[in-house]
Amino acid sequence: MKLYLLILATLIGGTAQAQKLDSTKTLNEVKINAYLGEQILISLPATATIINKVQLEQRTQNTLLPALNSISGVKMEERSPGSYRLSIRGSLIRSPFGIRNVKVYYDDFPLTDAGGNTYLNLIDQNTVKGIEILKGPDGSLFGANSGGVVLINSSSAEKTSEFSARRGSFGLFGQHFGVQNQVKNYEYSFNQAYQEADGYRINSAMRRLFVQTQQKWKYNQNGTLKFSGFYADMNYDTPGGLTAVQLVENPRAARARAEELNTGIYNKNVFLGLSHDYKITNSLRHYIGISGLITDFKNPFFTNYEYRDENSYALRTYLELKNKETSNIKLQWNLGYEFQRTKTDFINYGNQAGNPTTLRDADEIKNFNEFIFNRVAVQFSPQFKAEASVSLNFNRFNFRTLPQSPQIAAQGNVNFDPTLMPKLALSYLVIPHFSLRALVSKGYSTPTKDEIRPSNRIINTSLNAEEGWNYEVGFRVRTRDERIYADVSTFYYRLENALVRRVDASDEEFYVNAGGTNQLGAEIQLNANIIKSDRRILKSLDYYNAITLSKFEFRNYIIGNSNFSGNMLTGIPKLNWVNGLNIFLFDRLNLFVQHQYNGKTSLNDAETVFADGFHLIQTKLNYIVPFNRVKLHITFGIDNLLNEKYSLGNDINAFGNRYFNPAATRNYYTGLALKW
Repeated sequence: MKLYLLILATLIGGTAQAQKLDSTKTLNEVKINAYLGEQILISLPATATIINKVQLEQRTQNTLLPALNSISGVKMEERSPGSYRLSIRGSLIRSPFGIRNVKVYYDDFPLTDAGGNTYLNLIDQNTVKGIEILKGPDGSLFGANSGGVVLINSSSAEKTSEFSARRGSFGLFGQHFGVQNQVKNYEYSFNQAYQEADGYRINSAMRRLFVQTQQKWKYNQNGTLKFSGFYADMNYDTPGGLTAVQLVENPRAARARAEELNTGIYNKNVFLGLSHDYKITNSLRHYIGISGLITDFKNPFFTNYEYRDENSYALRTYLELKNKETSNIKLQWNLGYEFQRTKTDFINYGNQAGNPTTLRDADEIKNFNEFIFNRVAVQFSPQFKAEASVSLNFNRFNFRTLPQSPQIAAQGNVNFDPTLMPKLALSYLVIPHFSLRALVSKGYSTPTKDEIRPSNRIINTSLNAEEGWNYEVGFRVRTRDERIYADVSTFYYRLENALVRRVDASDEEFYVNAGGTNQLGAEIQLNANIIKSDRRILKSLDYYNAITLSKFEFRNYIIGNSNFSGNMLTGIPKLNWVNGLNIFLFDRLNLFVQHQYNGKTSLNDAETVFADGFHLIQTKLNYIVPFNRVKLHITFGIDNLLNEKYSLGNDINAFGNRYFNPAATRNYYTGLALKW
C-alpha cells in the first residue's frame, strides 16, 4: 500500500510539472480493440495493456522479449535462442518450454491450437505491428484459459516500406523486408524475414525463415474481407540444462551428449486465415473467421526422437448488436461461438547420433475445444460502465495407438464436464483522468496434449482441468495533457487442481494435479513523457516503469510423504521490476535503455534450489539520416551491458539437478535499415 501511495503522489506532483513544461499531448488517448470494438483504455473495465509499433521498434530488433517483459505481470524467457516461454501471472509452472495456459490470437485468428500449444517463436518480431495483452483469466470471449490472452496484429494503418539487416555477437544475423500499402479500398502488407545465430552455448544455434502477408478488401461500405497467412521454417538446437557445478566450470557447455544426439527442434508451419466482417444494419454486425495450421515437427532429444504431424483448424463467429450512439445508455451485446480441432500423430524412435532408430511408440490424439459466449456491455453514463459475460466450454480428446506402433493397441475418449466461465466487471470514471475498476472472473484450463502425453509417452487420462476464481481491483490515472499515465491493479487468484510438471528417475517428464495455489499479486505500470520541447539538443525524454509483486504459494500440495503447501510458486519471483528511458536528441538520434531486475526464484516445488536475482540492462542507439523520402536508420545495441551471469530461462523441477540454462554474456549488434 505504501508503494501505491508513493506512485500516486509522484503522479500528482508530476501533473503540475508536465503542465508547466508543455501542453502537447504525447501519450495520446489510447484505445483498445480486444473486446470486439474500439474502447478508450482508461475507462476499460478490465486489466489490459497495449504495446504499439513505436514501442516495439524502440526495443531490440532481435527478439520480442524486451517489449513483453516491459509489461507488469508478463514474463517472457528464452532458455536458448528460439526456445521461448511466456507466462502471465504465474502460468509458467506448466511450461518446460513453449507457451501453455495463455490463449494467443494472430490477426484475430486463434494461434493457440486445440491441444493448448502456441508456436509463438515462429513469428519474426520485426513483422509484429502491435500487441494487446489481457491479464488474468478471460474466458468470456476467448474460451478456456487461466493465465491471460495475447492478441497479435501484423498490420498497421501506415503506408510504409522497409528493408533492414543486422549483425551481432555469437553469429547473429537478421534481415527483414516489409511493405504495407493501401489502394482505394484495398490494403495489403507483405513481410519476409530471416534470422540465425550460433548461440552463446555449445549446441544452441538457431535459424528461422518467416514469410507473411495480410490482405484486406473493403468491398463495399458495410463489408470487409481479410486474409492472413504465414509460412515459417525454424530449427534450433537445445543444449540442455547444467548443474550448479557445471555452471561454474563452463557456462558455455551443453549437457553431456547434446551434440552427439543433435538435440533440437525442427518446425515447419503453414498458417492460413480468412474472415468476413459485415455491418448488416446500423445496429447489427456479423463476423466469421476460419483458420488452419499445418505443422511438421521433429525433436531429437536425449531420451528419444519424436516426430509430430499436426493439423488444426478453427471457426470463430459472432453477432454484435449496438443501440444508437446518441442514446443516453449505450448497449453492446455479443453472441458468438468458437470451435477448434487439432489432430496430432506422435511417433517416437530411439535417437542415435541425431538419427531415428527403432520405433518405440506411435499414438494419435485429437483435441476438440468449443465454446459459446454471451456478453453484454452497458455504459449507463459517461462515467459508469458495466460488463457481464459468460462462456460455456466443451473440451474433450480422443486417443488411439497407431497401427505401426509396437505397443499394445489402446484407445479411448476423455470428456471434461461442460464448464461455465462467467465474468463481471465494473468501471467508474471518477474524474476525466482517473478511473476505478473491479472485476471477478473464473479461470478454467484443461490439460494440453503435451501434458496428456508428455515425454514419458504414457497417455494420462486422470488429469483434471485446473480452475479457480480471480478477484481484482485497480485504477488508471493520467495527467490532463496525457503525458503521464499509470495503471495499478491488485488481484487474488485462488486456483484448484493446479497442473505441475514433475520428472521421473529416467529423466522423463509427467504432470500431476497439485492441490491448488493462492496467487496474491500487484502490478504497477507507469509511462511518462518527462520532457517534450523544441530545444535544439534534447527533444524528448520518456520514462516507463513496470513493477510486478507476486505472493504466489502452493496450497494442499502433497505428493507421497512430501508436503509442499506454503512453498512459493516454482519459477515465479516475488519481485520483477522493469524500467527504462527513451531519449531523442537533435531530431535524428534516439537512445533507448531498459533495465530489468528479476528477483530470487525457486526452481523446484520443494523450495530447496533457487536462481539468484539479476540485473539486466539493454541499450539501443538509433541514428536517422534522411534522403528526401527515404530514411536511413543506423542502429547499435548492447545486450547484458553489466555482463551479468544469469539464466534467462531455468528448467523447473529438473532431473539430476540440471536447472540452469546460462544466458549470453555482454553482446553487441549493429544494423542498417532503409524506410520509405
